[in-house]
Amino acid sequence: MITGLGITTVWTFDQQRTKAFFTEKLGFEVRSEVPMGDMRWVTVGAKKQPGVELALMSLDGPGLDAESSEALKKLVSKGVIGAGAFQTDDCRGDYETFRQRGVEFLQEPQERPYGIEAIFRDDNGNWYSLTQRSEELDFSKDFGC
Repeated sequence: MITGLGITTVWTFDQQRTKAFFTEKLGFEVRSEVPMGDMRWVTVGAKKQPGVELALMSLDGPGLDAESSEALKKLVSKGVIGAGAFQTDDCRGDYETFRQRGVEFLQEPQERPYGIEAIFRDDNGNWYSLTQRSEELDFSKDFGC
């Protein structure tokens, strides 16, 4: 039985630069950094969520043939890959902090039916939602989950 999400992939042109983006601009911590032959296994995660990691995967790494690598590079650089939604308890405050640290926002914090949301990009072009959920939102009732 699946008990939850453990690791998800974030595609990167440069693992070290992306590691710095997540740790220095967003305040994540490095969970692992292990050499594996011609590649490095690098994961980061939010300090308050130890069970979930982002694997910073090179766009030309193992497991990708040349055609697939080129297709992914084009999609990531166009900024069409949405890599996830991060939860926050202060969307507007985090928006200001991250913006001051140089994070590129595509959308300022806005009221939504589910809470307050801002949209930003990482150093590769992947985009993320930064969401502060409404306290009164009940996903099981409101969305049938």
